[in-house]
Amino acid sequence: MQLSTSIFKAYDIRGIVPVTIDEAVAEALGRAFGTAARREGETVVAVGRDGRLTGAELSAALTRGLVAAGVEVIDIGRVTTPMLYFAANTLCSSGIQVTGSHNPKDHNGFKMVLAGRAIYGEEIQALRRMMEDESWVLQSGGQTRSVDVLAAYQARIVGDIKLARPMKIVVDSGNGIAGASAPAILRAIGCEVIELFSEVDGNFPNHHPDPSKPENLRDLMAALKNSDAELGLAFDGDGDRLGIVTKEGNNIFPDRQLMLFARDVLTRVPGGTILFDVKCSQRLAPAIEAAGGVPLMFKTGHSLIKAKMKEVNSPLGGEMSGHVFFKERWYGFDDGTYAGCRLLEILSRSPDASAVLDGLPTSFSTPELNVKCAEGEQHTVVAQLLAAASAAMSASAGGGTLMNAVKAGAKVSTIDGLRVDWPDGFGLIRASNTTPVLVLRFEGQTPEALHRIEGTMLTLLREVKPGAVLDQAAH
Repeated sequence: MQLSTSIFKAYDIRGIVPVTIDEAVAEALGRAFGTAARREGETVVAVGRDGRLTGAELSAALTRGLVAAGVEVIDIGRVTTPMLYFAANTLCSSGIQVTGSHNPKDHNGFKMVLAGRAIYGEEIQALRRMMEDESWVLQSGGQTRSVDVLAAYQARIVGDIKLARPMKIVVDSGNGIAGASAPAILRAIGCEVIELFSEVDGNFPNHHPDPSKPENLRDLMAALKNSDAELGLAFDGDGDRLGIVTKEGNNIFPDRQLMLFARDVLTRVPGGTILFDVKCSQRLAPAIEAAGGVPLMFKTGHSLIKAKMKEVNSPLGGEMSGHVFFKERWYGFDDGTYAGCRLLEILSRSPDASAVLDGLPTSFSTPELNVKCAEGEQHTVVAQLLAAASAAMSASAGGGTLMNAVKAGAKVSTIDGLRVDWPDGFGLIRASNTTPVLVLRFEGQTPEALHRIEGTMLTLLREVKPGAVLDQAAH
């Protein structure tokens, strides 16, 4: 089978429909995944899809492939990605969500759970090879049945969350799939909800469903300003990420949300290891330590964070992109609705929710920034930067941008790209695993520090990629 290898990302499969992903690709994936599942003793796979226009046809083709491999498919219909994860924790232990997440509307793809783990890296490449070779094993016995998981999912959340007082909030679902479930769940825990763009529409007519981009929060900010609601929540296209806006219109980035979540979780899991990715604030680790936890910085990527959390038995993890993973009281998967409910539970204990959020430690920082690259070029650029870092850390003399930074007391991390931490801020350059871009983020404890660090890191980047141009971007 001829495939576009570009669709096989580090922790999911994504492409443009019908250019690189179509029904034939979806059916082949079903056959390959079904074969891999049966090899692990898995006989049941849940299948869900988000609100994308191409979701139904791809889901049907995927199901045909799984059934041909002898698998029983539980079709849970149009749901958020977290609801698919919920099904793969309660009805079975494997599942596939057909989703394009926050990508443009002509994109779609697949997030996969196999035998209780979110697969990534080599396991995804093994599926690619099986699809290319058509080396799957087909057998009889496959069948399909439909299950509605919304009632059980809602009941599980409502049974877990206890608000100390009623709260009035604005919820912007961006016409993504969360609009079909999140507002009702938030009402069920005791909120009065003003809804924005809850109608599921894969054309995304109002704004793109990506709360990590500040421009996508403008409608939410306006609604907060023009109402007596005290907080705004925003979800991405498939409902696994959360954005938060205060009454005053301040965007509370996920790394600051994690400070609040960590304080709460650590009251019940003292000494717990709290995981976060390399894009998060320099202020986060000290906040975790102050709350009695052990901070652990790790690579970006929802599958990678989930796997590491299992390895170190972490009760809580999160990414700058808005994925938050609660293992304490929950299942360990990223869920924007559940994270929003946990946030409201904490904030309801205070008369002024915005004051609690605005009082979290903060710095001056950029949103995530992108530098466009040719396909695969981002990995080459980062490899060159890491070589420069290795030279800078091993050399006792000499100059160079990075060497001078190290001499000035900066600490270099190469766990995922190049992160340089100064006493007053940090800079990050890493390769995206999902699109051909470099991902950059800069933070300073003062505006001057931010400006200096951004200048230093861009100088460093342009030593290996002259003419690099910055764009604001999603994760």
